[in-house]
Amino acid sequence: MKIVYFTHSLASCWNHGNAHFLRGVLRELIRRGHQVEAYEPKGAWSRANLLADHGEAGLEAYRAAYPELSSTIYGPVFDPEDVCDGADLVIVHEWNDPALVAAVGQVKRRGGRFTLLFHDTHHRAVSNPEAIGMFDLSGYDGVLAFGESLAEVYRRQGWDGRTFTWHEAADTALFRPPEHAGERAGLVWIGNWGDGERTAELEAYLFAPAKAAGLPLEVYGVRYPDEAQATLSNYGVAWRGWLPNARAPEVFARSLATVHVPRRFYAESLPGIPTIRVFEALACGVPLVSAPWEDSEALFRPDDYLSVRDGAEAADALRSLRDDPDLRAGLAARGLETVRARHTCAHRVDELMAITERLTASTPTVEEPA
Repeated sequence: MKIVYFTHSLASCWNHGNAHFLRGVLRELIRRGHQVEAYEPKGAWSRANLLADHGEAGLEAYRAAYPELSSTIYGPVFDPEDVCDGADLVIVHEWNDPALVAAVGQVKRRGGRFTLLFHDTHHRAVSNPEAIGMFDLSGYDGVLAFGESLAEVYRRQGWDGRTFTWHEAADTALFRPPEHAGERAGLVWIGNWGDGERTAELEAYLFAPAKAAGLPLEVYGVRYPDEAQATLSNYGVAWRGWLPNARAPEVFARSLATVHVPRRFYAESLPGIPTIRVFEALACGVPLVSAPWEDSEALFRPDDYLSVRDGAEAADALRSLRDDPDLRAGLAARGLETVRARHTCAHRVDELMAITERLTASTPTVEEPA
């Protein structure tokens, strides 16, 4: 198959968590013999910020980890018709300009013989529905939503029967336990500060419990304003700045444990969506403590990680992990087993192929009237 994916950025993971899953899926598709082409806009916000902060050196970790991947950068004058010519499957990510989303849909409506999917991996459908409403999806065959609760939002908008739950997953070719176990110490948390969506939660479930348990904490991420850095300093947290996603496994490999602190929208409005960080940690064999989050789709087993209800329980869980190597080993083994059995990029490619086959069999080519 010829598969075309329009992404915000394949090369940059600066404040772009979807990069891990996208890279893993495209690599798996290439491994299976598919022709894969990725396109990203010139001046993409994520890549522009990465280059501003780190220059071309900031792309080295991605290039070293994914030598088989590349993307074509297109400018403002861009006609997707040539790109889509001969394609069997075209996927457009929601972090794209509405004009690009509409233009690809028009190619399909004019008789494009490819299956066209819209891929949503964000909470904007509930947090900023006006932004999602700007997308013209009339030419699309279906929607890929990264959780059942998000899929339900699209179904209520008329996409019933054409919306598919397609969770993120771990690229286990890269995210895996170290071959040789070394000394582990302290906690690590990888995540961006964002827009105040979980400030209180980070203090309650991460910063204060780590301090109470006497465990040193390293934090990696971007968009930490002065007040955020002051908060980290008050708790004795070491902020390390941006971490290339491709280097996350080596950071996990030297850490005793990590903590999952979901953004408020995923904890309250879109249950069942763990986001990529849970898959990353469990794939690397790192014991995980999770703040309140409803696994409404039973993606994981109850003993794959430690669930806590408040900050006091979080501190107790971290003390237990600090003092009990058997507990750490058991959690790491179970979490890794679940990811490898159900949540790898290879599993998601299987699902994508099944979705494509189903739509190909049931959806006729849509032609725009003259």
